[in-house]
Amino acid sequence: GGGGTAMHPAVRSRATIRTGPAPVPQPRTRRIRSLIDADALRVLHRAARVLLDELPDLTDRLLTTLREQEPAYRTALENDYTATWQEAHRSLRHSVASLLDPRGTREAAHRCTWRIGVNRAEQGLPLDALLHAYRVGGSLVWQRLVEETSRSAPEDVRLLVHVATDVWNFVDEHCSLVADAYRQAERQLAWRRENRVRLLAAALLDGTSRIADLPETAEGLALPEHGRYAVVAVACGRPPGPAGVRAAAVPAGTRAYWHSGVEVDYGIVLVGDEGDGADDQDPAEALDLPADGTAGGRVGVGSAVSGLAAVGDARRLADLALGICPPGGGTVRLTEHLPAALLVSCPELGTTLTEQVLGPLLRLEPADRDVLLDTLTAWFACDGSAQRAGEQLYCHRNTVLNRLRRCEQLTGRSLARPADVVEIGLALTARRVLRG
Repeated sequence: GGGGTAMHPAVRSRATIRTGPAPVPQPRTRRIRSLIDADALRVLHRAARVLLDELPDLTDRLLTTLREQEPAYRTALENDYTATWQEAHRSLRHSVASLLDPRGTREAAHRCTWRIGVNRAEQGLPLDALLHAYRVGGSLVWQRLVEETSRSAPEDVRLLVHVATDVWNFVDEHCSLVADAYRQAERQLAWRRENRVRLLAAALLDGTSRIADLPETAEGLALPEHGRYAVVAVACGRPPGPAGVRAAAVPAGTRAYWHSGVEVDYGIVLVGDEGDGADDQDPAEALDLPADGTAGGRVGVGSAVSGLAAVGDARRLADLALGICPPGGGTVRLTEHLPAALLVSCPELGTTLTEQVLGPLLRLEPADRDVLLDTLTAWFACDGSAQRAGEQLYCHRNTVLNRLRRCEQLTGRSLARPADVVEIGLALTARRVLRG
């Protein structure tokens, strides 16, 4: 085993050198590579200059291919041949010019591609078709470079292989760029469209829609211009938040558009055809809504109106219904609470009525006052039956009758007189619904 130690010093040192980098052949490899590149570029430039002179013919070839392979381009050429031709021509000119001067033309080529991506997104040409056009364009340029070199200097065709990567990198770079521009423009368009629809819906709910905007509004909201509509107003309580409350507020399968507000969301709900509900029940009553509200949410359902143009009225009616809703949550249909709605729509008169009818009773000591008000309220709820009111209040019917007599004395009104009963009933309702 002493072979290693007996090794000649010169051999050992040569072995050490060999494992390190070999400094001599490297520059030679680089020089050969750069000579090949220089030759390849010379061949590329010669062919590219010929291509620049025959750009119109190259453009025609590109559009013929696209017409055969891409229905979207067939339509584009039928609709605006000149603009499509000029777009293709401009793009090809930048592709070929970039082969001659990549650095000098890069910015202009990028600007051109970006503009094409944005324009085509705005026109709605599919992105797949656009990317296909760029790849077909790249293939055509490459094919013409090979054809031209084969014609003028067949022995140089093999050199083109060295620049193929540059050609295809250019195509890839511009495919990415046109896709970015297209998607960005598409996002902008979608945002603008959503914003426009939101503004149209807001005008509809405010009652400030222009008649001229109604067809566009109907299209944006995906609802017919002529139909019967109700507005559902939703004020959220605890979670599940707006989406959960909305889902519960309008039955599945109902056509509706939701408009989110700061405190209240409004659903514009299609409840039938224009002729519905003229003589029988209000079609809004057919909405199958949960009576208890939704997880603390308050829901107000207005009565139905005819046509999108009247949605502003429907929204005011829904607000009235929401105004009657108990703070703890629930669903109120306006058609079932019209007297209360009347009072909410004119709160000043409601307050005056309450004071005028119940004033002396309201000025009693709180405990006394509450007992009498609760008794009156129970008597109304039990359709004027002192017996049933007593059961509800856990006291004898005679106690109920005594308290009612006291109410009559304090208010100066008789529960045996229909007109007085109406006034007392409205005053109690006003006190309940005109909170605060």
